[in-house]
Amino acid sequence: MSSLEVMTEAEDSGPSGYAAARLLLLNGQESAGPPRRAALARLTDRWLSALFTAARRDTGVHAAALVAVGGYGRGELSPRSDLDLLLLHDPSADPAAVAALADRVWYPVWDLGLSLDHSVRTVAGARRTAAEDLKAQLGLLDARPVAGDLAQLTALRTAVLADWRNQAHKRLPELGELCRERAARQGELRFLLEPDLKEARGGLRDATALRAVAASWLADAPREGLAEARRTLLDARDALHLTTGRATDRLALQEQDQVAGALGLPDADALLRRLYEAARTVSYASDVTWREVDRVIKARSARSRLSALRRGGRRTGPGRTPLAEGVVEQDGEAVLARTARPERDPVLPLRAAAAAARSALPLSRHAVRRLADAAPPLPVPWPAEAREAFVVLLGAGTPTVPVWEALEAEGLITRLLPEWERVRCRPQRNAVHTWTVDRHLVETAVRAAALTRRVSRPDLLLVSALLHDIGKGRPGDHSTAGEAIALDMAERMGCDRADATVIAALVRHHLLLAETATRRDLDDPAT
Repeated sequence: MSSLEVMTEAEDSGPSGYAAARLLLLNGQESAGPPRRAALARLTDRWLSALFTAARRDTGVHAAALVAVGGYGRGELSPRSDLDLLLLHDPSADPAAVAALADRVWYPVWDLGLSLDHSVRTVAGARRTAAEDLKAQLGLLDARPVAGDLAQLTALRTAVLADWRNQAHKRLPELGELCRERAARQGELRFLLEPDLKEARGGLRDATALRAVAASWLADAPREGLAEARRTLLDARDALHLTTGRATDRLALQEQDQVAGALGLPDADALLRRLYEAARTVSYASDVTWREVDRVIKARSARSRLSALRRGGRRTGPGRTPLAEGVVEQDGEAVLARTARPERDPVLPLRAAAAAARSALPLSRHAVRRLADAAPPLPVPWPAEAREAFVVLLGAGTPTVPVWEALEAEGLITRLLPEWERVRCRPQRNAVHTWTVDRHLVETAVRAAALTRRVSRPDLLLVSALLHDIGKGRPGDHSTAGEAIALDMAERMGCDRADATVIAALVRHHLLLAETATRRDLDDPAT
């Protein structure tokens, strides 16, 4: 049965027909993904519209509208999603009649066992609530008509959007703080073995927050891959709801193989890797967007205006401080100098990354995009300047991580190190490792950076730390597999044979001390 036939049946058959049509739609595999979510929203619209139209006629409340908000407003209904509904009414309407109208809509929803988040307000009341409650305002940004008086909704949407844009300099910092608090509670989705697809950092809440930032007109998120990442997370939540039969967003270990199968993936690891890649896209877009929000708000601050007045109203360009050849600092970011020619400078991506990390600055997204588009591949073996910049990047400590993530987001890491693709976003299912394999390697280099003054060859320490688990994901012992890979990579980086052999040996034996300490008797002379 097609979606149109399903909806027609629901419209003709009332609540029982809606329930049957809903079940038929959710059990059909041919329309999974966005088509099924949209069809479920349309099906629900028709049913609620019929309820509302009949209730409005019976109660005599004509200046009223039924409005979908939040995820339902976006047409993104997962199988167990709440129905977020707002009943708008004219302030002159009889309160008892409005209450009766609401009951005629809410009770059939509850009778079917559907979760309902509901409110009854006038346009002015909804606007006041939005001004006091940020979450309510975010839901109203996605308001969409279901049935009734469209003038009510038009007035509300116009007022809410105007308020959101006029107050963006105050409300966006509040939203950013909510996102940070949630991330601290829920963790980073791409590093969790049982992630919450909605609440964890890089999940659906963050994707929705980016939509709200865009609606403010103050800043916009990087759009490349963001829609696909959102779809991946929503598809996984759909499969999770259908697998468990519950309104849950946490992907528990015992359900991952079933969810993977429902999505046509071979196993739970493939599922997690796909989700981690999506979350990485959302997280990076969030980092870039909130940085831009902060920059714009600071530029509009009273201090900036006062400074302009003190300069006699003269316009001055933003300060640009040189960091390295072709790289400058501007507005708290490392950007390309006006004289930079990335198409003629294959070392510039590493030089820019090293300069940014060494200065503890984020690497501008626009700079990374330009480098990814224009910079030619490094010659093999790498020139000494490239190898030295790579070591500087690895040795910068904690600031290395966001710079590495920026390079990763635009595909520059796998261009420099093709072997990285196999470990990228690869989950690790043991209690010893906190991170995915790729992030674990970067974090190991970050920790090793603190020890570089205690060794005679910090460059070999840093490169070995980065590559120590590069053999994971390949058949056999990862230390043995990694030895050969690391040798090839080190020689491609321009290391001489002796140095490459040292790096390979460190990769081969990186578990020696740990295994000896935990599996051997230290008092045994043989040990």
